[in-house]
Amino acid sequence: MDGRQIQVSDEEPKVVQEEPRRRRRKKAISSSSYSCMDQIAVEFVLPTAVRGGHGPDSLQLEVAGNWTVEQVKAQVWLKAVTLNLSPDFYQRFSPDHCILLYQKKGNVCEIYDKHQVFQTLDCIRYWRALKKEVGRIQLVPRPQPSDESLQYQRYLNYLIAYDVTDVSNVHDDELEFTRRKLLTPRRIELSDRDAKLYSMDPWVTRKMLPERLLSKVSNGHFLVVIHISTASQTIKVSLADTPAQVLLSFFAKTANKRVLLGLPESWSEADFVLRVCGREEYLYGEKPLQDFNWVRHCLKNGEEVHLVLETPPDTDLDLVQKEDWAQVDDCTGVAGTHEQLTIDEKDHERVFTISMWDCNRRFRVKVLGIDIPSLPKIPELIVFIEASIFHGQQLLAQERTSSKSFSEEVLWNCWLEFNIKIRDLPKGARLNLQVVCGKQPLTPNSRGASAYQDAAAGSHDGKTKSRLLYYVNLLLVDHRSLLRQGEFILHMWKMPEKSEESSSSSINADKLTSATNPDKASAMAVAILLDKYCYPVVLPKSRDVSRVAGAGGEEAEGERGQREMPNHLKKQFAAIVDTDPLHPLSPEDKELLWHFRHECLRDPRAYPKLLGSVRWGKQEDVLATHRLLERSSAWDSSGLDVGLAMQLLDCHYSDAQVRSMAVRKLETLEDDDVLRYLLQLVQAVKFEPYHDSALVRFLLKRALKSKRIGHFLFWFLRSEIAQSMHYQQRYAVLLEAYLRGCGEEMLQDFRKQVEMTEALQKVTREMKAMYADKYDITAQVVFQLRQKLETLQSTGSPQSFRVPYDPGLRAGALLIEQCKVMASKKKPLWLQFKRADPTTLSKDPIGIIFKDGDDLRQDMLILQILLIMESIWETESLDLCLLPYGCISTGNRIGMIEIVKDATTIANIQQSVVGSTGAFKDEILHQWLRDKCVSEDKFQQAVEKFLLSCGGYCVATYVLGIGDRHNDNIMITESGNLFHIDFGHILGNYKSFMGISKEWVPFVLTPDFLYVMGTSGKKSSPHFQKFQDVCVKAYLALRHHTNLLIILFSMMLMTGMPHLTSKEDIEYIREALTVGRSEDEAQRHLLDQIEICREKGWMVQINWFVHLVLGIKQGVEKHST
Repeated sequence: MDGRQIQVSDEEPKVVQEEPRRRRRKKAISSSSYSCMDQIAVEFVLPTAVRGGHGPDSLQLEVAGNWTVEQVKAQVWLKAVTLNLSPDFYQRFSPDHCILLYQKKGNVCEIYDKHQVFQTLDCIRYWRALKKEVGRIQLVPRPQPSDESLQYQRYLNYLIAYDVTDVSNVHDDELEFTRRKLLTPRRIELSDRDAKLYSMDPWVTRKMLPERLLSKVSNGHFLVVIHISTASQTIKVSLADTPAQVLLSFFAKTANKRVLLGLPESWSEADFVLRVCGREEYLYGEKPLQDFNWVRHCLKNGEEVHLVLETPPDTDLDLVQKEDWAQVDDCTGVAGTHEQLTIDEKDHERVFTISMWDCNRRFRVKVLGIDIPSLPKIPELIVFIEASIFHGQQLLAQERTSSKSFSEEVLWNCWLEFNIKIRDLPKGARLNLQVVCGKQPLTPNSRGASAYQDAAAGSHDGKTKSRLLYYVNLLLVDHRSLLRQGEFILHMWKMPEKSEESSSSSINADKLTSATNPDKASAMAVAILLDKYCYPVVLPKSRDVSRVAGAGGEEAEGERGQREMPNHLKKQFAAIVDTDPLHPLSPEDKELLWHFRHECLRDPRAYPKLLGSVRWGKQEDVLATHRLLERSSAWDSSGLDVGLAMQLLDCHYSDAQVRSMAVRKLETLEDDDVLRYLLQLVQAVKFEPYHDSALVRFLLKRALKSKRIGHFLFWFLRSEIAQSMHYQQRYAVLLEAYLRGCGEEMLQDFRKQVEMTEALQKVTREMKAMYADKYDITAQVVFQLRQKLETLQSTGSPQSFRVPYDPGLRAGALLIEQCKVMASKKKPLWLQFKRADPTTLSKDPIGIIFKDGDDLRQDMLILQILLIMESIWETESLDLCLLPYGCISTGNRIGMIEIVKDATTIANIQQSVVGSTGAFKDEILHQWLRDKCVSEDKFQQAVEKFLLSCGGYCVATYVLGIGDRHNDNIMITESGNLFHIDFGHILGNYKSFMGISKEWVPFVLTPDFLYVMGTSGKKSSPHFQKFQDVCVKAYLALRHHTNLLIILFSMMLMTGMPHLTSKEDIEYIREALTVGRSEDEAQRHLLDQIEICREKGWMVQINWFVHLVLGIKQGVEKHST
């Protein structure tokens, strides 16, 4: 690097750069910036007092700009000792005993990162902006947490279900580093937060009011009933009125009734707000009534809007506990430019860090060996380590060790040198180590950086098929941009067996984790050695553009990239851009996109394709990409395309600048849409290389602004922390950052929900233990349950709690006589709660199924995509009456499911009339629906709702490939709303029965469904014609959003679907959406599927009959969910 030989590890000396350079002091880049060698005058206020004086000791030091913070502290300490200041203190303690603080705009900030180069600190920029000649830094003894803050931390850890202060399973300080860094965005958000808006959190939308809802009100006016105490007043309001105008109208209309209503004369409309009766949902703010989701809900269902007049909630309830920590600025951990870090043209004495871009050697790793306490029971005898370097899904280089006999300890003690230079390693590059075994010796093989492919486990080039047993990842550049050095013992993750459905459901995402296995006692451990240097080796944040340009590099690069695209290539380019996200790019496609990258940047749709063509293992290409993205305005000025932004957040893109760009686009999402995509965004956090990221900050910011978003973020994160050991720490850090800012009332609400969940889980487990082998539920079982619930209710369970899947509802006491155990292997509890809100008008209890033993995350993902489909249809003025019931995972294989009122399964209806042969009686469903409707008019409305909902679910289940559809997991409400439950099998990953696939048809459209629509056999009817039209419109609408659905789908498969790993699985959705075919062909395709269903409906009836006879009750526990 500078002509010297630098000792690397315990191996041979390494010459990193052979050509000696002339040592000379580097000139300043410009008069307005500090160069690497600039001296910065700083006054240090010390933790000791002046002898015989009153003030603290202080000393001034000329700090070299390229010293690290650690060296600065050491120099201050040395000078204090030299000046003989308080020798008993400075000789007794080390510099690490103190932290460095500075003042900025009234805030105390901590200089936190000891490895950071001094001139890159935020305080330097701040002092320069103030034109300060001498900066001022205070050294104070490292503060110890108070008993109160330790108790608060324990409380947060309980809510998180993870101890974020536990650093026993980390090999660096990224966890603590991120906790400290997230304080800044949290404080900024809290200082900007509107206390009233936050406390009431109005749930609104910016979407246009659909025409079908507008038609339900006359001249844009409708009636609102406002309740106060036991009285009420009905007033006529306009859809365009704001809540304040409604209050004004109410007070004007009741001017003479004040005494009757109990309203003091001195009070006015400004003293009140409007809340939805029975719900913790407010109509507040400047938005018109038509933008409030509750108003739309009432219009859609033909219900009256009932509101209660109340004084505003106390904003003090949302106060946040003061934090002991000093703020850490956003420059923390930021590396300098290459020019600031390079060793070129510097005196040896002035070198404190090395730029990675000076390292021209190939990267290498020494594999020492593996060690496992207990050998797995497998017949394979041969084992080797495959080491790969990935960026996202792009393989940059790959090597492997020789094969050895598999025993508890296998030693290699050999270096693997990769076909990639250290200078070319990008940030986010991960070293993936895999223990692979086989039955015969395998020939060592290596694959170079030119490979643009996913490394599939098991597809090795040896003489026999090999099997991946264990894996682990190590980020080669850490969170502070430092190259990893030295020895690492990494505890590996075991590949799940095919039988372990729960642990294999997210294996695709789990394999990307940089966390190590916390179960050190039984885990396979691999020991490796990375090259060790005399100094920290830092990946620079950038090059100084003026210097690159000065050398002619930038102009030349720009000229090459900005060539005009010839006409014959424009067609090819357009065709590439138009392909869907799953379409693989050929090497020629990638070359074309990269060659005409400036052209790509004019069209945001081309960004994912272009960024997928970047050679992330070439430093020059990465720098060129970053410069292009910084200069391009097309992305930021284009309209919001959620699918496009989400695509850049999937597992293929690891570059922080690319991911930040995607998040910047999502900033414009309204709260309603953030909620719609929240589950997918939480999953996308798994694809971030580091804990702190633009996506994590986006989620934190939006949750701290909206209680509703915060509520769901809490449960989505808590569920992942409980079930995903691979990402526990990352999710725990984000959840802690949120809980420290959500306010006391939210914390109390979360505590009650967690306590209730834990209490119900205990009851469920006790019931399962008592009746593990029994499927039939006797009176004795129900009696035992009710006894346990009585005990639970009388021994301090929360008196009320927010319903986790619907935070607007508050559940009160259990209605114990209505609770039961359900006839299923997992013994779910059927629970009924009183409504806790005294203003409720509903007499119905809140029904919840509590499940222990099933992972509900897959159901949640499917239900979330159904909600997104519903919003797509809404934009096309289609209301297909989907019923995405409430469903939430609240912990490790536990969760709650909403019991849908007045609903039953098709199986129940069929059995209730003639037993199992009901599967063949076409008229039973039609008759049941007629019996439930009090008039012919109501029956016709029910038939209309049936055909719309049947159409919606036919299209949705077909596109998503939802299988295992039988009469126990298709339900119907008394008002004719058909809906599906239990989404355990998707993508044609269908169940077989006695070796025969149970899926004979594309979707469920049986003779009894057709009978409700007034048709049978090949006959048609007006209702059936409408059903077909609805299906076609719904299908074509989804095709208009193919890219969004494909990207959501592929993210879902990465993070939550068991046994779905291959490209073919994801390929299903392309085929289902007839990608690449014309609109007419797509329409014909869907109509053909409907015909197949009509022809083979009798086969489904046989399946259903068998199901009823043999009691194959996959979804029986969800009766009436």
